[in-house]
Amino acid sequence: MKVLVTGGAGYIGSNTLVELIAAGHEIFVVDNLVNGKKSTIDAVMNISNQRFVFFDCDITNRENLSCLLDKVKPDVVMHFAGVKSVNESISNPIYYYDNNFYGTSCLLHSMDQVGCKKIIFSSSATVYDPKGEPPYTESHPTRPINPYGRSKLFSENILEDWASLDRDRSAICLRYFNPAGAHTSGALGEDPRVEPTNLMPIILKVASQSIERLNVFGGDYPTDDGSCERDYIHVTDLAKGHVAALDRVRSLLGYNIFNLGSGEPTSVLDLVMKFSLVTGVEIPYQIVSRRLGRLSEVVGKC
Repeated sequence: MKVLVTGGAGYIGSNTLVELIAAGHEIFVVDNLVNGKKSTIDAVMNISNQRFVFFDCDITNRENLSCLLDKVKPDVVMHFAGVKSVNESISNPIYYYDNNFYGTSCLLHSMDQVGCKKIIFSSSATVYDPKGEPPYTESHPTRPINPYGRSKLFSENILEDWASLDRDRSAICLRYFNPAGAHTSGALGEDPRVEPTNLMPIILKVASQSIERLNVFGGDYPTDDGSCERDYIHVTDLAKGHVAALDRVRSLLGYNIFNLGSGEPTSVLDLVMKFSLVTGVEIPYQIVSRRLGRLSEVVGKC
Protein backbone atom coordinates (compact mmCIF):
# COMPACT_ATOMS: atom_id res chain seq x y z
CA MET A 1 0.00 0.00 0.00
CA LYS A 2 0.90 3.66 -0.32
CA VAL A 3 1.44 4.80 3.28
CA LEU A 4 1.86 8.35 4.54
CA VAL A 5 3.72 8.31 7.87
CA THR A 6 3.46 11.39 10.09
CA GLY A 7 6.23 11.82 12.67
CA GLY A 8 8.46 9.46 10.71
CA ALA A 9 11.69 11.08 11.93
CA GLY A 10 10.91 10.21 15.54
CA TYR A 11 12.02 7.22 17.59
CA ILE A 12 9.07 4.89 16.98
CA GLY A 13 8.16 6.30 13.58
CA SER A 14 11.64 5.78 12.13
CA ASN A 15 11.87 2.18 13.33
CA THR A 16 8.44 1.55 11.82
CA LEU A 17 9.60 2.97 8.48
CA VAL A 18 12.25 0.24 8.28
CA GLU A 19 9.64 -2.46 8.85
CA LEU A 20 7.19 -0.91 6.37
CA ILE A 21 9.84 -0.87 3.65
CA ALA A 22 10.82 -4.46 4.45
CA ALA A 23 7.16 -5.45 4.05
CA GLY A 24 7.08 -3.90 0.56
CA HIS A 25 4.98 -0.80 1.20
CA GLU A 26 5.54 2.52 -0.58
CA ILE A 27 6.13 5.20 2.05
CA PHE A 28 5.99 8.99 2.25
CA VAL A 29 7.15 10.71 5.42
CA VAL A 30 6.01 13.91 7.13
CA ASP A 31 7.80 15.48 10.10
CA ASN A 32 8.38 19.04 11.32
CA LEU A 33 11.71 17.98 12.93
CA VAL A 34 10.87 19.58 16.28
CA ASN A 35 11.77 16.33 18.05
CA GLY A 36 13.01 14.25 15.13
CA LYS A 37 16.15 14.74 13.05
CA LYS A 38 16.78 14.70 9.31
CA SER A 39 19.79 12.43 9.99
CA THR A 40 17.30 9.82 11.22
CA ILE A 41 15.59 9.83 7.83
CA ASP A 42 18.99 9.39 6.17
CA ALA A 43 19.71 6.47 8.51
CA VAL A 44 16.45 4.75 7.51
CA MET A 45 17.36 5.12 3.84
CA ASN A 46 20.80 3.64 4.49
CA ILE A 47 19.44 0.70 6.50
CA SER A 48 16.72 -0.12 3.97
CA ASN A 49 18.80 0.78 0.91
CA GLN A 50 15.78 2.60 -0.44
CA ARG A 51 14.97 6.24 -1.13
CA PHE A 52 11.60 7.78 -0.31
CA VAL A 53 9.99 11.21 -0.24
CA PHE A 54 10.33 13.26 2.94
CA PHE A 55 8.23 16.39 3.63
CA ASP A 56 9.29 18.92 6.26
CA CYS A 57 5.79 19.95 7.32
CA ASP A 58 3.87 20.66 10.51
CA ILE A 59 0.55 18.81 10.49
CA THR A 60 -1.16 21.72 12.27
CA ASN A 61 -0.65 23.77 9.09
CA ARG A 62 -3.84 22.63 7.35
CA GLU A 63 -3.14 24.37 4.05
CA ASN A 64 0.32 22.84 3.61
CA LEU A 65 -0.86 19.45 4.83
CA SER A 66 -3.80 19.39 2.42
CA CYS A 67 -1.50 20.22 -0.52
CA LEU A 68 0.86 17.46 0.57
CA LEU A 69 -1.88 14.82 0.80
CA ASP A 70 -3.24 15.91 -2.56
CA LYS A 71 0.19 15.14 -4.08
CA VAL A 72 0.58 11.76 -2.35
CA LYS A 73 -3.04 10.51 -2.27
CA PRO A 74 -2.20 7.77 0.26
CA ASP A 75 -4.12 4.55 0.77
CA VAL A 76 -3.44 4.70 4.51
CA VAL A 77 -2.07 7.21 7.01
CA MET A 78 0.07 6.01 9.92
CA HIS A 79 -0.02 8.79 12.51
CA PHE A 80 2.91 9.17 14.95
CA ALA A 81 3.29 12.96 14.90
CA GLY A 82 2.91 14.62 18.29
CA VAL A 83 4.63 15.55 21.52
CA LYS A 84 4.94 12.99 24.30
CA SER A 85 6.46 14.13 27.60
CA VAL A 86 4.17 13.76 30.62
CA ASN A 87 6.21 16.32 32.57
CA GLU A 88 6.14 18.88 29.76
CA SER A 89 2.39 18.37 29.27
CA ILE A 90 1.77 19.27 32.90
CA SER A 91 3.74 22.51 32.62
CA ASN A 92 2.50 23.41 29.11
CA PRO A 93 -0.86 21.67 28.47
CA ILE A 94 -2.08 23.95 25.65
CA TYR A 95 0.99 23.06 23.59
CA TYR A 96 -0.02 19.40 23.90
CA TYR A 97 -3.62 19.95 22.91
CA ASP A 98 -2.52 22.06 19.94
CA ASN A 99 -0.04 19.49 18.66
CA ASN A 100 -1.76 16.23 19.50
CA PHE A 101 -5.48 16.87 19.33
CA TYR A 102 -5.64 19.75 16.85
CA GLY A 103 -2.94 18.09 14.72
CA THR A 104 -5.05 14.95 14.47
CA SER A 105 -8.09 17.02 13.54
CA CYS A 106 -6.12 18.76 10.75
CA LEU A 107 -4.91 15.41 9.49
CA LEU A 108 -8.40 13.92 9.28
CA HIS A 109 -9.66 17.04 7.51
CA SER A 110 -6.92 16.70 4.88
CA MET A 111 -7.56 12.97 4.51
CA ASP A 112 -11.23 13.67 3.80
CA GLN A 113 -10.28 16.11 1.06
CA VAL A 114 -8.41 13.37 -0.86
CA GLY A 115 -10.75 10.48 0.02
CA CYS A 116 -8.31 8.60 2.28
CA LYS A 117 -10.41 6.51 4.70
CA LYS A 118 -7.81 4.43 6.58
CA ILE A 119 -5.68 5.52 9.52
CA ILE A 120 -3.54 3.84 12.17
CA PHE A 121 -3.01 5.98 15.24
CA SER A 122 -0.08 5.75 17.63
CA SER A 123 -1.87 6.21 20.96
CA SER A 124 -0.76 5.53 24.53
CA ALA A 125 -1.53 3.47 27.62
CA THR A 126 -1.68 6.76 29.54
CA VAL A 127 -5.35 6.98 28.49
CA TYR A 128 -6.34 4.26 30.99
CA ASP A 129 -8.06 4.94 34.32
CA PRO A 130 -5.54 4.37 37.13
CA LYS A 131 -8.28 2.83 39.26
CA GLY A 132 -8.50 -0.92 39.05
CA GLU A 133 -5.82 -3.58 39.04
CA PRO A 134 -3.39 -4.01 36.13
CA PRO A 135 -2.97 -5.53 33.64
CA TYR A 136 -5.11 -3.17 31.58
CA THR A 137 -7.14 -4.66 28.74
CA GLU A 138 -8.59 -2.65 25.86
CA SER A 139 -11.96 -2.62 27.67
CA HIS A 140 -10.48 -1.02 30.81
CA PRO A 141 -12.10 2.40 31.49
CA THR A 142 -10.23 5.48 30.28
CA ARG A 143 -9.46 8.43 32.57
CA PRO A 144 -6.00 9.88 31.94
CA ILE A 145 -4.44 11.82 34.81
CA ASN A 146 -2.20 14.19 32.83
CA PRO A 147 -2.62 16.48 29.79
CA TYR A 148 -0.51 14.22 27.56
CA GLY A 149 -2.86 11.29 28.18
CA ARG A 150 -5.92 13.51 27.73
CA SER A 151 -4.59 14.82 24.41
CA LYS A 152 -4.24 11.22 23.24
CA LEU A 153 -7.72 10.27 24.43
CA PHE A 154 -9.27 13.34 22.78
CA SER A 155 -7.56 12.27 19.55
CA GLU A 156 -9.00 8.77 19.94
CA ASN A 157 -12.47 10.27 20.46
CA ILE A 158 -12.33 12.27 17.24
CA LEU A 159 -11.06 9.18 15.38
CA GLU A 160 -13.98 7.14 16.69
CA ASP A 161 -16.46 9.78 15.49
CA TRP A 162 -14.66 10.10 12.14
CA ALA A 163 -14.66 6.33 11.58
CA SER A 164 -18.43 6.16 12.12
CA LEU A 165 -19.24 8.52 9.24
CA ASP A 166 -19.47 5.80 6.60
CA ARG A 167 -18.98 2.04 6.31
CA ASP A 168 -15.69 2.23 4.36
CA ARG A 169 -13.72 4.04 7.06
CA SER A 170 -11.22 2.32 9.32
CA ALA A 171 -9.35 3.72 12.34
CA ILE A 172 -7.05 1.48 14.39
CA CYS A 173 -5.72 2.91 17.67
CA LEU A 174 -2.65 1.20 19.08
CA ARG A 175 -2.20 1.78 22.81
CA TYR A 176 1.25 0.90 24.01
CA PHE A 177 3.28 1.23 27.11
CA ASN A 178 7.05 1.86 27.36
CA PRO A 179 9.07 1.37 24.17
CA ALA A 180 12.77 0.75 24.65
CA GLY A 181 15.81 -0.43 22.70
CA ALA A 182 17.11 0.32 19.21
CA HIS A 183 17.33 -1.09 15.71
CA THR A 184 19.92 -3.87 15.39
CA SER A 185 22.12 -1.54 13.33
CA GLY A 186 22.42 0.79 16.32
CA ALA A 187 21.51 3.71 14.03
CA LEU A 188 17.90 4.15 15.19
CA GLY A 189 17.64 4.54 18.95
CA GLU A 190 15.93 6.99 21.24
CA ASP A 191 17.80 10.26 20.70
CA PRO A 192 15.50 13.22 21.43
CA ARG A 193 16.49 16.81 20.73
CA VAL A 194 15.46 17.84 24.22
CA GLU A 195 16.69 16.41 27.51
CA PRO A 196 15.34 12.83 27.70
CA THR A 197 12.65 11.95 30.23
CA ASN A 198 12.31 8.24 29.41
CA LEU A 199 14.23 5.82 31.59
CA MET A 200 16.45 3.96 29.12
CA PRO A 201 18.11 6.98 27.44
CA ILE A 202 18.79 8.44 30.89
CA ILE A 203 20.41 5.17 32.01
CA LEU A 204 22.59 5.33 28.89
CA LYS A 205 23.62 8.88 29.73
CA VAL A 206 24.65 7.76 33.23
CA ALA A 207 26.52 4.79 31.75
CA SER A 208 28.46 7.11 29.43
CA GLN A 209 29.07 9.50 32.35
CA SER A 210 27.22 12.32 30.60
CA ILE A 211 25.26 12.73 33.82
CA GLU A 212 26.36 11.77 37.31
CA ARG A 213 23.49 9.59 38.49
CA LEU A 214 19.94 8.45 37.80
CA ASN A 215 17.09 10.00 39.76
CA VAL A 216 14.52 7.36 40.69
CA PHE A 217 11.30 9.27 41.26
CA GLY A 218 9.73 7.59 44.27
CA GLY A 219 10.83 4.63 46.33
CA ASP A 220 7.63 4.13 48.33
CA TYR A 221 5.18 2.88 45.70
CA PRO A 222 3.20 -0.30 46.53
CA THR A 223 5.50 -2.49 44.40
CA ASP A 224 8.06 -5.14 45.35
CA ASP A 225 11.00 -2.71 45.49
CA GLY A 226 9.13 0.58 45.93
CA SER A 227 9.87 1.93 42.43
CA CYS A 228 7.35 2.26 39.59
CA GLU A 229 6.62 -0.77 37.42
CA ARG A 230 6.10 -0.45 33.68
CA ASP A 231 5.47 -2.66 30.65
CA TYR A 232 8.54 -2.36 28.41
CA ILE A 233 8.32 -3.38 24.76
CA HIS A 234 11.21 -3.45 22.30
CA VAL A 235 10.84 -0.77 19.67
CA THR A 236 11.26 -3.28 16.81
CA ASP A 237 8.41 -5.40 18.17
CA LEU A 238 6.36 -2.23 18.44
CA ALA A 239 7.17 -1.31 14.83
CA LYS A 240 6.15 -4.78 13.65
CA GLY A 241 2.90 -4.38 15.55
CA HIS A 242 2.14 -1.28 13.48
CA VAL A 243 2.84 -3.20 10.27
CA ALA A 244 0.52 -5.98 11.47
CA ALA A 245 -2.19 -3.35 11.98
CA LEU A 246 -1.59 -2.14 8.44
CA ASP A 247 -2.25 -5.66 7.19
CA ARG A 248 -5.68 -5.51 8.87
CA VAL A 249 -6.74 -1.93 8.20
CA ARG A 250 -8.57 -2.70 4.94
CA SER A 251 -10.64 -5.58 6.31
CA LEU A 252 -11.14 -4.32 9.88
CA LEU A 253 -13.64 -1.52 9.36
CA GLY A 254 -14.90 1.04 11.86
CA TYR A 255 -13.05 1.96 15.04
CA ASN A 256 -10.78 -0.59 16.74
CA ILE A 257 -8.35 -0.51 19.69
CA PHE A 258 -5.41 -2.82 20.39
CA ASN A 259 -2.83 -2.88 23.17
CA LEU A 260 0.80 -3.48 22.27
CA GLY A 261 3.03 -4.60 25.14
CA SER A 262 4.84 -7.46 26.81
CA GLY A 263 2.30 -7.97 29.57
CA GLU A 264 5.16 -8.24 32.08
CA PRO A 265 5.92 -5.61 34.76
CA THR A 266 9.50 -4.39 35.17
CA SER A 267 10.38 -1.89 37.89
CA VAL A 268 12.75 1.03 37.49
CA LEU A 269 15.26 -0.56 39.87
CA ASP A 270 14.88 -3.93 38.11
CA LEU A 271 15.81 -2.33 34.81
CA VAL A 272 18.81 -0.58 36.37
CA MET A 273 20.09 -3.85 37.88
CA LYS A 274 19.55 -5.83 34.67
CA PHE A 275 21.35 -3.17 32.64
CA SER A 276 24.35 -3.38 34.98
CA LEU A 277 24.30 -7.18 34.91
CA VAL A 278 24.34 -7.33 31.09
CA THR A 279 26.81 -4.49 30.44
CA GLY A 280 29.00 -4.69 33.51
CA VAL A 281 28.51 -0.93 33.99
CA GLU A 282 27.32 0.24 37.39
CA ILE A 283 24.52 2.84 37.32
CA PRO A 284 24.63 5.17 40.32
CA TYR A 285 21.15 6.27 41.39
CA GLN A 286 19.33 8.13 44.13
CA ILE A 287 15.71 7.95 45.30
CA VAL A 288 13.99 11.35 45.03
CA SER A 289 10.43 12.62 45.42
CA ARG A 290 7.63 11.25 43.25
CA ARG A 291 6.65 13.11 40.08
CA LEU A 292 3.13 14.37 39.45
CA GLY A 293 0.86 12.34 37.20
CA ARG A 294 2.68 9.01 37.67
CA LEU A 295 1.09 5.67 38.54
CA SER A 296 2.74 2.90 40.56
CA GLU A 297 2.10 0.22 37.91
CA VAL A 298 1.13 0.40 34.23
CA VAL A 299 1.02 -3.02 32.57
CA GLY A 300 -1.08 -4.18 29.65
CA LYS A 301 -2.75 -7.36 28.56
CA CYS A 302 -2.59 -7.82 24.80
